[in-house]
Amino acid sequence: MDTFAALQLRVDLAAVFRIAARMKWAEAVANHCSVAVDSEGRHFLINPRWHLFSRIRASELLLLDAKASADELPTDLDSTAWSIHGTLHAQVPAARCVLHVHPPYATALSCLMDPQIKPVDQTSARFFNRVAIDSGYDGMAKNAEEGLRLTRALADKRVLIMGNHGVLVVGDSIAEAYDALYHLERACQILVLAYSTGQPLHVLSDEIAEKTAQDWQDDGAFARAHFAQMKRLLDAEEPSYAQ
Repeated sequence: MDTFAALQLRVDLAAVFRIAARMKWAEAVANHCSVAVDSEGRHFLINPRWHLFSRIRASELLLLDAKASADELPTDLDSTAWSIHGTLHAQVPAARCVLHVHPPYATALSCLMDPQIKPVDQTSARFFNRVAIDSGYDGMAKNAEEGLRLTRALADKRVLIMGNHGVLVVGDSIAEAYDALYHLERACQILVLAYSTGQPLHVLSDEIAEKTAQDWQDDGAFARAHFAQMKRLLDAEEPSYAQ
């Protein structure tokens, strides 16, 4: 990858953290997002340990080798980040961008006995039959086995509801992963609010839900436009993300 492309990935990933902070998806100085920088998916960028999303800059992102040994890792890398992202990038080279956060509505849904995203509107229908669920939470992700379990649970999907934990979204690009995460949280918000009324859900038929999900597919054009508009906000209001 040329120098300009690598720098752009840094800038774009830093933008995701700033946007996530604005959307109130950040949780103190926890959670991590990463993006592969080479065609093999082996080397990837990720946020350093214990930095606020709202202050992360492109130059601060760590560049890691997914095949590195424990003694080769930087000291400012969170062990949970390595367990999840290091394992995913090593095991699934096609996972270009991996976003793991604990947004309130998606996390609330992950705590239900039935955390499925039921298609009750066109946003939630986007995820019809397209979400994997991991129900094996057993504490903080601090070892490779946790990452391997999540990788197996994700399988061929792009969205993983991490039971009693949060969510993980994989994308072919930063823009596509961000857009999917945005709409995932919106879908969960709508569903949780609908549940909160205590009335029965009016769930779309499988036929309409699948048709709607397919209507969302546009080779990433909408996602690229969405992400570009969000970066324009950052450029105007907090350009330090790109430094």
